[in-house]
Amino acid sequence: MDRKTLILDAARKLTLERGVVPSLNETAATAGVSKGGLVHHFPTRAALVQGLAVAALEEVDAAMVAAAASRRAAETWLRIAVPTGEDVALFRALAIAHRAVESPGDDVAAASREATARWEAIIQDETGNAMQARIIRLIGDGLSANIIAGIEPAPTEAELDALLEALLGPSGRNRR
Repeated sequence: MDRKTLILDAARKLTLERGVVPSLNETAATAGVSKGGLVHHFPTRAALVQGLAVAALEEVDAAMVAAAASRRAAETWLRIAVPTGEDVALFRALAIAHRAVESPGDDVAAASREATARWEAIIQDETGNAMQARIIRLIGDGLSANIIAGIEPAPTEAELDALLEALLGPSGRNRR
């Protein structure tokens, strides 16, 4: 594992344990690297927050590319849009940290816009319908935002299956 990944893993672990993005010193100690080694990759706490956000985008990218290969992009998008357990805590901490740092993270915002456009295009390739793809993507966004904000709990498997069937037809449910 390279140092940058080691640092991001340590930051993610600490964020999950504490509910806030850790300091650079705490992250360096947990990762077992010098502060200079950490600062080489992440010169500020804002850069560390951005690194965590970009890593999350990359994880979703990998899942969506794999799903596209099996023609399950729409279903996969809706299932991964429902954060559970640790993911809820991580996303809440990232959202808080993103607003707390001096720079709101224009690079992350741009990367997020590009990623959501890619994911929507993958869904459109599968559904053959641009508007349906947009609706599916926006429903996933809404599910995720409501769960992270604590507005509503994650849907049960049965509720998610019913949503998939309503959006994609009978072939869209229970395809796990």
